[in-house]
Amino acid sequence: MRIIFMGTPDFAVPSLNALVAAGHAVCAVYTQPPRRAGRGKALQPTAVHLRAEELGLDVRHPASLKGADEQATFAALNADVAVVAAYGLILPQAVLDAPREGCINVHGSLLPRWRGAAPVQRAILAGDAETGVTIMQMEAGLDTGPMRGIVRTPVDGKTGSALMMELADLGAALLVQVLADLPAYPPQTQPDDGVTYAAKIDKSETRIDFLTSAVQVERQVRAFAPMAFFELAGERFRVLEAEALPPDAALGGVAPGTVLNEDLAIACNPGAIRVTRIQRAGKSAMSAGELLRGFAITAGTRLG
Repeated sequence: MRIIFMGTPDFAVPSLNALVAAGHAVCAVYTQPPRRAGRGKALQPTAVHLRAEELGLDVRHPASLKGADEQATFAALNADVAVVAAYGLILPQAVLDAPREGCINVHGSLLPRWRGAAPVQRAILAGDAETGVTIMQMEAGLDTGPMRGIVRTPVDGKTGSALMMELADLGAALLVQVLADLPAYPPQTQPDDGVTYAAKIDKSETRIDFLTSAVQVERQVRAFAPMAFFELAGERFRVLEAEALPPDAALGGVAPGTVLNEDLAIACNPGAIRVTRIQRAGKSAMSAGELLRGFAITAGTRLG
Protein backbone atom coordinates (compact mmCIF):
# COMPACT_ATOMS: atom_id res chain seq x y z
CA MET A 1 0.00 0.00 0.00
CA ARG A 2 1.04 3.60 -0.53
CA ILE A 3 1.10 5.04 3.00
CA ILE A 4 1.57 8.40 4.70
CA PHE A 5 2.91 7.90 8.21
CA MET A 6 2.18 10.48 10.92
CA GLY A 7 3.83 10.15 14.34
CA THR A 8 6.14 11.88 16.77
CA PRO A 9 7.50 10.08 19.91
CA ASP A 10 9.23 6.76 20.53
CA PHE A 11 5.81 5.06 20.75
CA ALA A 12 5.32 5.62 17.02
CA VAL A 13 8.68 4.28 15.84
CA PRO A 14 7.82 0.53 15.94
CA SER A 15 4.79 1.17 13.72
CA LEU A 16 6.94 2.99 11.17
CA ASN A 17 9.51 0.19 11.26
CA ALA A 18 6.81 -2.44 10.83
CA LEU A 19 5.30 -0.72 7.79
CA VAL A 20 8.66 -0.54 6.07
CA ALA A 21 9.52 -4.15 6.98
CA ALA A 22 6.17 -5.31 5.59
CA GLY A 23 7.05 -3.79 2.22
CA HIS A 24 4.62 -0.89 2.21
CA ALA A 25 5.57 2.22 0.26
CA VAL A 26 5.84 4.99 2.87
CA CYS A 27 5.62 8.01 0.58
CA ALA A 28 6.00 10.63 3.33
CA VAL A 29 6.47 10.86 7.09
CA TYR A 30 4.77 13.69 8.99
CA THR A 31 6.01 14.54 12.48
CA GLN A 32 5.99 17.54 14.79
CA PRO A 33 8.61 20.24 14.24
CA PRO A 34 11.94 20.05 16.10
CA ARG A 35 11.81 21.53 19.60
CA ARG A 36 14.52 23.20 21.64
CA ALA A 37 15.72 20.96 24.45
CA GLY A 38 18.72 20.21 26.62
CA ARG A 39 21.14 22.56 28.33
CA GLY A 40 22.12 24.22 25.07
CA LYS A 41 18.49 24.55 23.95
CA ALA A 42 19.43 23.19 20.53
CA LEU A 43 16.68 22.12 18.14
CA GLN A 44 15.98 18.41 18.62
CA PRO A 45 14.20 16.40 15.92
CA THR A 46 11.53 13.97 17.10
CA ALA A 47 12.15 10.24 17.46
CA VAL A 48 10.10 9.58 14.32
CA HIS A 49 12.01 12.26 12.40
CA LEU A 50 15.34 10.65 13.26
CA ARG A 51 14.17 7.13 12.36
CA ALA A 52 12.58 8.25 9.11
CA GLU A 53 15.82 9.90 8.03
CA GLU A 54 17.70 6.68 8.83
CA LEU A 55 15.25 4.84 6.58
CA GLY A 56 15.74 7.40 3.80
CA LEU A 57 12.13 8.57 3.89
CA ASP A 58 10.72 11.99 3.03
CA VAL A 59 10.17 13.85 6.33
CA ARG A 60 7.77 16.76 6.72
CA HIS A 61 7.08 18.71 9.90
CA PRO A 62 4.49 21.46 9.37
CA ALA A 63 3.40 23.38 12.46
CA SER A 64 -0.22 22.92 11.40
CA LEU A 65 -2.33 21.13 8.80
CA LYS A 66 -5.12 23.71 8.80
CA GLY A 67 -3.96 25.69 5.76
CA ALA A 68 -5.33 24.98 2.28
CA ASP A 69 -1.84 24.78 0.77
CA GLU A 70 -0.67 22.20 3.31
CA GLN A 71 -3.83 20.16 2.80
CA ALA A 72 -3.36 20.24 -0.98
CA THR A 73 0.22 19.05 -0.57
CA PHE A 74 -1.00 16.20 1.64
CA ALA A 75 -3.70 15.18 -0.85
CA ALA A 76 -1.22 15.29 -3.75
CA LEU A 77 0.66 12.37 -2.19
CA ASN A 78 -2.16 10.18 -3.52
CA ALA A 79 -1.95 7.77 -0.58
CA ASP A 80 -4.02 4.65 -0.06
CA VAL A 81 -4.10 5.27 3.69
CA ALA A 82 -2.54 7.47 6.37
CA VAL A 83 -1.34 5.76 9.55
CA VAL A 84 -1.33 7.95 12.67
CA ALA A 85 0.50 7.02 15.89
CA ALA A 86 0.78 9.68 18.62
CA TYR A 87 1.20 12.43 16.04
CA GLY A 88 0.05 15.23 18.35
CA LEU A 89 -1.60 17.56 15.83
CA ILE A 90 -5.30 17.82 14.97
CA LEU A 91 -6.17 16.43 11.54
CA PRO A 92 -8.74 18.59 9.71
CA GLN A 93 -11.52 16.84 7.83
CA ALA A 94 -9.82 17.51 4.49
CA VAL A 95 -6.79 15.55 5.70
CA LEU A 96 -8.91 12.73 7.14
CA ASP A 97 -10.68 12.37 3.80
CA ALA A 98 -7.67 12.62 1.47
CA PRO A 99 -6.33 9.02 1.46
CA ARG A 100 -8.50 6.45 -0.31
CA GLU A 101 -8.93 4.38 2.88
CA GLY A 102 -8.89 7.39 5.18
CA CYS A 103 -6.70 7.66 8.28
CA ILE A 104 -6.06 4.79 10.69
CA ASN A 105 -4.86 5.42 14.25
CA VAL A 106 -2.74 3.26 16.55
CA HIS A 107 -4.14 4.17 19.98
CA GLY A 108 -2.69 2.90 23.26
CA SER A 109 -5.84 1.87 25.10
CA LEU A 110 -8.87 -0.41 24.93
CA LEU A 111 -11.32 2.07 23.43
CA PRO A 112 -13.69 3.56 24.42
CA ARG A 113 -11.74 3.59 27.70
CA TRP A 114 -9.05 6.27 27.85
CA ARG A 115 -9.66 8.36 24.79
CA GLY A 116 -7.17 11.22 24.66
CA ALA A 117 -3.55 12.14 25.15
CA ALA A 118 -2.22 9.98 28.03
CA PRO A 119 -4.00 6.61 28.02
CA VAL A 120 -1.11 4.54 29.36
CA GLN A 121 -0.46 6.67 32.44
CA ARG A 122 -4.18 7.03 33.18
CA ALA A 123 -4.68 3.27 33.01
CA ILE A 124 -1.93 2.71 35.58
CA LEU A 125 -3.18 5.49 37.87
CA ALA A 126 -6.70 4.05 37.78
CA GLY A 127 -5.47 0.57 38.69
CA ASP A 128 -6.71 -1.02 35.47
CA ALA A 129 -5.98 -4.75 35.35
CA GLU A 130 -5.42 -4.70 31.59
CA THR A 131 -4.94 -2.31 28.74
CA GLY A 132 -4.00 -2.64 25.08
CA VAL A 133 -4.02 -1.09 21.65
CA THR A 134 -6.93 -0.25 19.40
CA ILE A 135 -6.54 0.21 15.65
CA MET A 136 -9.17 2.83 14.88
CA GLN A 137 -10.57 4.43 11.76
CA MET A 138 -10.25 8.13 12.47
CA GLU A 139 -13.04 10.70 12.38
CA ALA A 140 -13.34 14.29 13.59
CA GLY A 141 -14.10 13.39 17.24
CA LEU A 142 -11.44 12.73 19.88
CA ASP A 143 -10.69 9.01 19.47
CA THR A 144 -14.36 8.33 18.72
CA GLY A 145 -13.92 6.53 15.40
CA PRO A 146 -14.90 2.92 14.68
CA MET A 147 -12.51 0.17 15.73
CA ARG A 148 -10.79 -2.23 13.34
CA GLY A 149 -8.77 -4.34 15.76
CA ILE A 150 -7.81 -4.71 19.43
CA VAL A 151 -4.95 -6.40 21.26
CA ARG A 152 -4.82 -6.73 25.06
CA THR A 153 -2.11 -7.07 27.70
CA PRO A 154 -2.10 -7.13 31.54
CA VAL A 155 -0.86 -4.02 33.31
CA ASP A 156 0.61 -5.99 36.25
CA GLY A 157 3.34 -3.93 37.95
CA LYS A 158 4.71 -2.33 34.79
CA THR A 159 5.96 1.22 34.67
CA GLY A 160 4.46 3.71 32.25
CA SER A 161 7.56 3.75 30.05
CA ALA A 162 7.82 -0.06 29.90
CA LEU A 163 4.12 -0.47 29.21
CA MET A 164 4.25 2.24 26.55
CA MET A 165 6.93 0.42 24.58
CA GLU A 166 5.17 -2.93 24.98
CA LEU A 167 2.02 -1.40 23.54
CA ALA A 168 4.06 0.21 20.75
CA ASP A 169 5.29 -3.21 19.65
CA LEU A 170 1.87 -4.86 20.02
CA GLY A 171 0.25 -2.03 18.08
CA ALA A 172 2.81 -2.23 15.28
CA ALA A 173 2.18 -5.95 14.82
CA LEU A 174 -1.60 -5.50 14.84
CA LEU A 175 -1.37 -2.56 12.43
CA VAL A 176 0.46 -4.64 9.82
CA GLN A 177 -2.06 -7.44 10.29
CA VAL A 178 -5.01 -5.11 9.74
CA LEU A 179 -3.50 -3.40 6.70
CA ALA A 180 -2.74 -6.77 5.10
CA ASP A 181 -6.48 -7.45 4.80
CA LEU A 182 -8.67 -4.42 5.56
CA PRO A 183 -11.95 -6.17 4.55
CA ALA A 184 -11.28 -8.77 7.25
CA TYR A 185 -11.25 -5.98 9.85
CA PRO A 186 -14.41 -3.98 9.14
CA PRO A 187 -14.97 -0.86 11.26
CA GLN A 188 -16.95 -1.57 14.43
CA THR A 189 -18.73 1.30 16.21
CA GLN A 190 -17.41 1.98 19.70
CA PRO A 191 -19.85 1.17 22.52
CA ASP A 192 -21.48 4.06 24.34
CA ASP A 193 -20.74 2.54 27.75
CA GLY A 194 -17.32 2.75 29.37
CA VAL A 195 -16.12 6.01 27.84
CA THR A 196 -13.34 7.71 29.82
CA TYR A 197 -10.89 10.46 28.90
CA ALA A 198 -7.12 10.45 29.41
CA ALA A 199 -6.21 14.08 29.96
CA LYS A 200 -2.72 15.24 29.05
CA ILE A 201 -0.27 14.86 31.93
CA ASP A 202 0.47 18.08 33.80
CA LYS A 203 3.97 18.37 35.23
CA SER A 204 2.48 19.05 38.66
CA GLU A 205 1.07 15.50 38.70
CA THR A 206 4.56 14.02 38.82
CA ARG A 207 5.13 15.37 42.35
CA ILE A 208 4.34 12.47 44.67
CA ASP A 209 1.21 13.10 46.70
CA PHE A 210 1.70 11.41 50.06
CA LEU A 211 -1.77 12.57 51.09
CA THR A 212 -3.15 9.73 48.96
CA SER A 213 -3.03 6.03 49.81
CA ALA A 214 0.09 3.92 49.58
CA VAL A 215 -1.49 1.99 46.70
CA GLN A 216 -2.11 5.21 44.80
CA VAL A 217 1.40 6.54 45.47
CA GLU A 218 2.90 3.29 44.14
CA ARG A 219 0.78 3.67 41.00
CA GLN A 220 1.89 7.28 40.65
CA VAL A 221 5.54 6.23 40.80
CA ARG A 222 4.99 3.57 38.11
CA ALA A 223 2.85 5.76 35.88
CA PHE A 224 5.31 8.65 35.75
CA ALA A 225 8.63 6.78 36.05
CA PRO A 226 11.27 8.12 35.82
CA MET A 227 9.73 11.56 36.54
CA ALA A 228 7.86 11.01 39.85
CA PHE A 229 9.58 13.01 42.59
CA PHE A 230 9.58 14.47 46.08
CA GLU A 231 11.59 17.40 47.42
CA LEU A 232 13.76 17.66 50.50
CA ALA A 233 15.59 20.82 51.55
CA GLY A 234 15.02 22.32 48.11
CA GLU A 235 16.49 19.32 46.28
CA ARG A 236 14.47 17.11 43.95
CA PHE A 237 14.66 13.33 44.28
CA ARG A 238 13.18 11.13 41.55
CA VAL A 239 11.59 7.95 42.84
CA LEU A 240 12.15 5.29 40.18
CA GLU A 241 10.74 2.29 42.05
CA ALA A 242 8.69 1.87 45.21
CA GLU A 243 6.47 -0.72 46.85
CA ALA A 244 3.37 -0.36 48.96
CA LEU A 245 3.87 -1.87 52.40
CA PRO A 246 1.28 -4.27 53.87
CA PRO A 247 -1.83 -2.46 55.15
CA ASP A 248 -1.12 -3.54 58.74
CA ALA A 249 2.27 -1.81 58.85
CA ALA A 250 2.47 0.16 62.11
CA LEU A 251 2.62 3.90 61.40
CA GLY A 252 2.00 5.33 64.83
CA GLY A 253 -0.29 8.06 63.51
CA VAL A 254 2.49 10.02 61.84
CA ALA A 255 1.72 12.63 59.20
CA PRO A 256 1.73 11.64 55.51
CA GLY A 257 5.12 12.30 53.90
CA THR A 258 7.06 11.42 57.06
CA VAL A 259 10.07 9.12 56.76
CA LEU A 260 9.44 6.14 59.03
CA ASN A 261 12.76 4.29 59.23
CA GLU A 262 16.23 3.71 57.80
CA ASP A 263 14.75 1.70 54.89
CA LEU A 264 13.19 4.88 53.45
CA ALA A 265 9.65 3.85 54.23
CA ILE A 266 7.34 6.87 53.95
CA ALA A 267 3.90 7.37 55.47
CA CYS A 268 0.95 7.84 53.12
CA ASN A 269 -2.75 8.34 53.79
CA PRO A 270 -3.37 5.56 54.62
CA GLY A 271 -0.48 3.09 54.57
CA ALA A 272 3.14 3.53 53.62
CA ILE A 273 5.50 2.95 50.73
CA ARG A 274 9.14 1.91 50.71
CA VAL A 275 11.37 3.52 48.11
CA THR A 276 13.63 0.92 46.48
CA ARG A 277 15.31 2.88 43.67
CA ILE A 278 15.93 6.61 43.55
CA GLN A 279 17.90 9.34 41.77
CA ARG A 280 19.23 12.64 43.07
CA ALA A 281 19.40 15.62 40.72
CA GLY A 282 22.51 15.34 38.57
CA LYS A 283 23.36 11.86 39.90
CA SER A 284 22.98 8.31 38.61
CA ALA A 285 20.10 6.08 39.67
CA MET A 286 20.81 3.99 42.78
CA SER A 287 19.13 1.83 45.36
CA ALA A 288 17.65 3.52 48.42
CA GLY A 289 20.36 1.86 50.53
CA GLU A 290 23.11 3.34 48.38
CA LEU A 291 21.56 6.79 48.66
CA LEU A 292 21.25 6.63 52.45
CA ARG A 293 24.86 5.57 52.90
CA GLY A 294 25.95 8.89 51.45
CA PHE A 295 22.99 11.14 52.23
CA ALA A 296 21.19 10.88 55.56
CA ILE A 297 17.39 10.98 55.52
CA THR A 298 16.46 10.18 59.11
CA ALA A 299 13.23 8.91 60.56
CA GLY A 300 10.86 11.79 61.24
CA THR A 301 11.96 13.82 58.20
CA ARG A 302 9.03 15.35 56.31
CA LEU A 303 9.15 15.14 52.53
CA GLY A 304 7.28 17.40 50.13
